[in-house]
Amino acid sequence: MCEVEISAQAYVKMHLHAAQYPHCTVNGILLAERCIGGRMDWLCVTDCIPLFHNSLSLSVMLEVALNQIEMWSLHKQQMIVGYYQANSSLRDSSPNAHALKIVARISEYFKDAVLVMLENSRFSADCEIPPVAVFERRDSHWIPKDKNVIMWKDWDGTRQVCKALMVLKFYRLLVDFDSHLDDIRRDWANEDINNKILELTCSVNGHA
Repeated sequence: MCEVEISAQAYVKMHLHAAQYPHCTVNGILLAERCIGGRMDWLCVTDCIPLFHNSLSLSVMLEVALNQIEMWSLHKQQMIVGYYQANSSLRDSSPNAHALKIVARISEYFKDAVLVMLENSRFSADCEIPPVAVFERRDSHWIPKDKNVIMWKDWDGTRQVCKALMVLKFYRLLVDFDSHLDDIRRDWANEDINNKILELTCSVNGHA
């Protein structure tokens, strides 16, 4: 069973994406450092790339997005390792057919792919427990991972960074692929937000 750690950068950007479009279903791709071989014992999700908020079923746009993300991540020595989604309904945090279809495709290339569903009913920057459910593939089914193998390097620090960016309304600056396709000058990698998360993480951890 592969242990999974979710970084502050990955979680905070997922949170900002959902906060930016609270009445929409949003989704995105999870990245990790590139590894040699098809399996690993420990997976650290280092980043996420926000995809869509308008229509999640546009297969042509999904293909375009995945191709660009794959090429970009290759240069960054990263790889696609999973998928995240936040449903539009406050009470619904279950993976739908669309989520299962995309993560199943990812798992064809990376056997330990994970599916992260944001739990909307517990969604808050002040959450004491991470409001996410992580799923893994067992045979042909996607089931919740054992919470004992889901790691957070510093959840309190991650929560502080997330809260600070929410107060600063950084969710307004987040760019997903929908926004990028409307204006290709906009950066779907969100490097400015990545840098701000790193800056705040260092501050929270007491680094200069």
